[in-house]
Amino acid sequence: MNDDASPPAPPPAQPRNPLHGLTLEAIVTALSEEYGWEGLDARIPLRCFAFEPSVKSSLKFLRKTPWAREKVEGLYLFMLRERKRQTRP
Repeated sequence: MNDDASPPAPPPAQPRNPLHGLTLEAIVTALSEEYGWEGLDARIPLRCFAFEPSVKSSLKFLRKTPWAREKVEGLYLFMLRERKRQTRP
């Protein structure tokens, strides 16, 4: 009998990972709404944020460029921490 036909195991739950379940599109959209394209380019100088920026062009670049995606995800996590810090009494 061949075990290759069994369905793959579901990925482990990641309750403490704030990026879990978020699409790259949702991350880029949230960052562009928070900082604007100019602000994004100032924080992470990438051509896709500086010249005719759009979510679509940014996604195309970020999906092909792991180091840039890591920087964008890091900025998103920073944004979440700053929001949480600002709402504390």
